[in-house]
Amino acid sequence: MTDLPSPRPYRVLSLDGGGAKGFYTLGALKEIEAVAGRPLCETFNLIYGTSTGAIIAALLGLGSRVEEIESLYRLRVVEVMGEILPRRKTAALEALAQDVFGERRFDAFKTDMGIVGTRWDDDRPIIFKTNAGQAFTGVGSFEPGFGCTIADAVVGSCSAYPFFLKKMVTTGRGDRIEVRDGGFVANNPTLYAVADAVESLGHDRENLRVVSLGVGEYPAPTLPATSARKWISKWPTVKFSQKLLEINTQSMEQLSRVLFGGVPLIRINAKYTQPEMATDMLEANMEKLAKLWSRGRDSAREYDGELKRFLI
Repeated sequence: MTDLPSPRPYRVLSLDGGGAKGFYTLGALKEIEAVAGRPLCETFNLIYGTSTGAIIAALLGLGSRVEEIESLYRLRVVEVMGEILPRRKTAALEALAQDVFGERRFDAFKTDMGIVGTRWDDDRPIIFKTNAGQAFTGVGSFEPGFGCTIADAVVGSCSAYPFFLKKMVTTGRGDRIEVRDGGFVANNPTLYAVADAVESLGHDRENLRVVSLGVGEYPAPTLPATSARKWISKWPTVKFSQKLLEINTQSMEQLSRVLFGGVPLIRINAKYTQPEMATDMLEANMEKLAKLWSRGRDSAREYDGELKRFLI
């Protein structure tokens, strides 16, 4: 009797939210792409992203190489984070999304996707997906990305209150939905991504290979007394929002390990305590962001052997 060949691993990539700290994610992805030796849309079967992770995930899913995305972040995302007023920050984000994604919709993706947002009026998640197989209910009426543009889904996932204004998206049915930052429900979207792969798409847990990327953990920045950012950072809602996103990241990581403990998973998310590494999601100093990118590369290199086993 001839033994049946082992099924090919089902590979999942999950990208945390974290604003400008996404430079750490890009550094790690640079190494992961080098290990894989091919575009990441050809490496991973399912890519999930929240907030800044949604921007990166969407670009990867459309076939962009990591170097291209890093160039975009250096040029445009720093501009977005450099704006102080929510109105101006939102306008910069909208312009970025329109320039990059245009009117493309979810059928343009080269791999299955999940972009996490918060459906604000209903106090529940909204996850923009590509494949009817990812749907837990309503398979017969499934519409990729709810019929929304990629740009609208990404902006919604990034619209963290109070830093950005609300985002209204229009579905294929013409419904208007208020979408806010996905970090309020899953700043670390690994749990949702694995649930899709196992519970909805039906893959065996032991056959999964999950790579989950954070944005690193850092001390809070010390800003000059005259800095507008320091003044804004003292607002109770701003401090609370940043803390909420950090807590959400850790709780989702713990839940992922408890509920899907048997799933092979690499989590890359180093913690730094040195004062010179102090930063937050609103960072706009390119010198500091370049340091985060470098640390992301270093972090991924520590998992070089495991990544090779996962991806090659």
